[in-house]
Amino acid sequence: MQSLFNFIVKPKNGRASNKTKIGDKELILNTDLQDHRYVNRQGIVIDTPKNINTAIKKNDEVIVHHNVFRRFYDVRGKETNSKSYFKEDMFFVDDSQIFLYKRNNKWFAPENYCFIKPIKSNNIFSLDKEKPLIGIVKYLNNYLLNSGIKEGDLVGFTPRSEYEFLIEGERLYRVTTDSIAIKYGHKGNEEEYNPSWAKSG
Repeated sequence: MQSLFNFIVKPKNGRASNKTKIGDKELILNTDLQDHRYVNRQGIVIDTPKNINTAIKKNDEVIVHHNVFRRFYDVRGKETNSKSYFKEDMFFVDDSQIFLYKRNNKWFAPENYCFIKPIKSNNIFSLDKEKPLIGIVKYLNNYLLNSGIKEGDLVGFTPRSEYEFLIEGERLYRVTTDSIAIKYGHKGNEEEYNPSWAKSG
């Protein structure tokens, strides 16, 4: 089974991510079907597209768009699947909807995306806990690597280009490759900002 232009992906550990562990108890965080924040974004690649050249391989773990595994209510109030739904526990996923892939316990970013770690603000007159539009490169792609940017570099990105993700207990921003605007000199005293709620996610 192989699609011409889409990945076939199954959700990892179900379609929802609305539960967390507190001690030996399991807490349900949300029961609202419409809330995209509690839709699982982790999947496993069942097969790759036949007509697309990609570094992503069968059995890789991937981070996908929140609408892929989502269920919602249509205009008649009927519960339905997203347009990505194929059958049973399988979904068609466009390559633009895959933001990270994992192989041999290491995450990689495809060409269109990178992930940035926000840093703490040192402005004592601001209520913001993090510096806007600046962060430390956590996961990058080959294009950025060939452009002289490496993991751990301090970079700036354009406004409204960031989208928040939780990846293995870290709060990160997904930023499109073309939104990386500048590479700063890394002073070494920048402190990563990861709120406590992210670590328990």
